[in-house]
Amino acid sequence: MKYAFDYLVFIGRFQPFHLAHMQTIQIALQQSHYVILALGSAQNERNIKNPFTASEREKMILSNFSAADQQRIKFVEVIDVYNDEKWQKLVKSLVAGITQPHQRIGLIGHFKDDSSYYLKFFPEWEMVELDSMQGSMSATPVREAYYRGDIQADAFPAGTINFLQSFQNTSIYQQLQDKFLTQDKSNLP
Repeated sequence: MKYAFDYLVFIGRFQPFHLAHMQTIQIALQQSHYVILALGSAQNERNIKNPFTASEREKMILSNFSAADQQRIKFVEVIDVYNDEKWQKLVKSLVAGITQPHQRIGLIGHFKDDSSYYLKFFPEWEMVELDSMQGSMSATPVREAYYRGDIQADAFPAGTINFLQSFQNTSIYQQLQDKFLTQDKSNLP
């Protein structure tokens, strides 16, 4: 099969991996031989916003794809550096580490809101801009519902649901949930 790209890069935190993320990867797999997922916030410290490690996210994501598609999905781990120029160089360097010169590399994504400004950092990569999917799904409300004990089945593919159910039985989840619920109560009027 002839693809428009050798690699399409999809940048995200995937905390957790939801249906709009999955749809984006499915579109990318139709247009590119490989998809590189740049896992943001890949440092080891967990917090309410970033409950899952990079390796946990890799397993969560791959559990939703066939063995053949799994072979076409590559990962790079991007730590937070809190400097746009350094972050941009880091992403480019990590992607260059698994691609070859002269391969056709693109960037796939959706300009959701002001937080999507980083998509403009890679003018040398052709942009595959997507329309909103799954009602402009955001990981924040489904993550907050998760801390309240609700796994919103209509928001996630099956592999993610299984991962989230298993993770709920860990002490790490209990600690994060306690922290979230304490913080949530303090924000009440």
